[in-house]
Amino acid sequence: MRSLAAPAPGSAWRLGWPAVWLALLVAMALWPAVLDAKHWAVVWPKPWIVPVKAWLTAAMGWLRDGLSFGLFTFQDLTRGLSWLLAQPLHLATSLLATGFLSGTGQQAVRLWPALPWIAVVGIPVLLALRLGDRRLALLVGACFAYLALFGQWASAMVTLASIAVAVPLGVAGGMALGIWAFRRPLVERLLTPLLDLMQTVPIFAYLVPILWFFGFSPVAAMIGTVIYALPAMVRNTTLALRRVPVELVEYGSMAGCTPWQLLWKVQLPSARAGLMLGVNQVIMLSLNMVIIASMIGAGGLGFDVLTALRRLDIGAGLQASIAITLLAIALDRLSQAASVRDAAPARPYLVGAAALVLGGWIAGLALPAVQAWPDAWTLTTGTALGDAIGWLNLHLFDTIEAVKAWLLVNLMVPLKRFLQGLPWLGVVLGLAIAGWQLDGWRLAATVTALALFVAVTGQWDLAMVSLYLCGLGVLLSCLIGIPLGIWSARSRRAAAVIQPAIDTLQTIPAFAYLIPAVMLLRVGDFAALLAIVAYAVVPAVRYTAHGIAHVDPHVVEAGRAMGSTPGQLLRKIQLPLALPEILLGINQTVMFALAMLVITALVGTRDLGQEVYVALAKADIGRGLVAGFCVAAIAIIADRLLRAGSRRLETRLGLA
Repeated sequence: MRSLAAPAPGSAWRLGWPAVWLALLVAMALWPAVLDAKHWAVVWPKPWIVPVKAWLTAAMGWLRDGLSFGLFTFQDLTRGLSWLLAQPLHLATSLLATGFLSGTGQQAVRLWPALPWIAVVGIPVLLALRLGDRRLALLVGACFAYLALFGQWASAMVTLASIAVAVPLGVAGGMALGIWAFRRPLVERLLTPLLDLMQTVPIFAYLVPILWFFGFSPVAAMIGTVIYALPAMVRNTTLALRRVPVELVEYGSMAGCTPWQLLWKVQLPSARAGLMLGVNQVIMLSLNMVIIASMIGAGGLGFDVLTALRRLDIGAGLQASIAITLLAIALDRLSQAASVRDAAPARPYLVGAAALVLGGWIAGLALPAVQAWPDAWTLTTGTALGDAIGWLNLHLFDTIEAVKAWLLVNLMVPLKRFLQGLPWLGVVLGLAIAGWQLDGWRLAATVTALALFVAVTGQWDLAMVSLYLCGLGVLLSCLIGIPLGIWSARSRRAAAVIQPAIDTLQTIPAFAYLIPAVMLLRVGDFAALLAIVAYAVVPAVRYTAHGIAHVDPHVVEAGRAMGSTPGQLLRKIQLPLALPEILLGINQTVMFALAMLVITALVGTRDLGQEVYVALAKADIGRGLVAGFCVAAIAIIADRLLRAGSRRLETRLGLA
């Protein structure tokens, strides 16, 4: 019986694949012209659509209103969980933002003030001195001082209070699941597809069921943040524990450690760097979520950005976005310092922090400027930023519109029509062939099932529009990012400029990219495309630079000894050997583009992202989840195919 495994490299069967691909492409191009435009092989028939939306809505309705555990219902359970999580959030908000109040609304009386601004600025500076050096302390102090100096303090403290609760919950939950998956292979196999789904389903899709079960509140927003950030901690925990040297584990076992002692006293301390990287990712993802979380009840800086976007107030929106970015930079640098350096003794810094808090509270009784930053000392860049955008619109409007019109007419609209005209059956067959060729029948079955899910749920047309925007965004991101990554890897001067710029772009919240795009380009696909490119270019640069820089130096030196020019070294040695890393970078670029795609629904796109956004506005849980799952299906298909291609390249190059 003939094997169904992928054909081996170099076999006669494999030589026929170019012909198969060529025939398939020709058939897909001619199929709609030969068949009727409404033929079942071209357009999925409406009677064949499976009502998954209605099923999901009915199931969630039963879960919320019909499921009972005897003494309480599922709705009672969610309300109890909401009340429980509201307590630490209320404490953090009182401590950082509002002060401790008695009563509610206009009848509230302040019993004790919030932490003085001088203490909130000083404590991170002390932490930076303990974990790093004066340069880190100066950077962190400047980031927090900006919040006060530019009038963002009150909103920033509300955001920081939410982060202060969400991050420990995400870290603790992620570590627990990661440890469990590390110790139980079956748990890891069960968790992996769930984590893939959580990391690929659009953020908006999380909000629909959360809004359904927990209502519109800051607690619901915090729960969404934890769910969004949790998978990164799970994966980093499992990976960090797996990288602990086997010798250390064996030494602990020979010393008589029980499994739990081995975990807590050997494995976790040895995996600290990897665990802190997970903490860093949880912090960054939580801050990236603050604007989206404001849609279901979170206040703070995210609400300020969202309000400014709705009013098209470019100055206020960018100023609040800068505040989020600086807060992210400060927390990012602190968590990175904690992962690479051993901290100094804590007692002197704890004494200093206590002195700042108590001294600030006492001094604030006599000097209000110590307790709260005076309004008279506040500066603003909002007007200047708005004027700058206005100047660009005034002087460059014709040029921008000409470029926009040319790209729309000659590239974007033709590509969109081409993808929308492709027959669903041809696309599914093409994906199946690609999966079988790259990694055998399992991958072929996976990508076929995911593509068919998009078709049978009636989302094929919207998926093709999403694919057009995402694909074009990825293409442009790679055309920009890969050359920048090569330049950064081969030039220290270029790296000194490019790497800080990439670090900054990575900390800017995704929503912030929409504000200048809308102000310069108005709403529409072109503004969405530029926002996607600006957000997704980061991994293309970073992975390319990493791959080129980590090519075996002995191989490069051998190429130089044979008389290769720098261009020949790049084309024939460095790029081929770095290609697996570059493919992983393209994989991440696809993930970033899809994540941004849903957010661009706010600027007028008509795709799966818009479907998720409309479902959120109408609290239509089935509609939102189906559209979100379709986006996840596209992401998983791209991820699996690119990873399989990367593994095959590594095997061919002898790097596996």
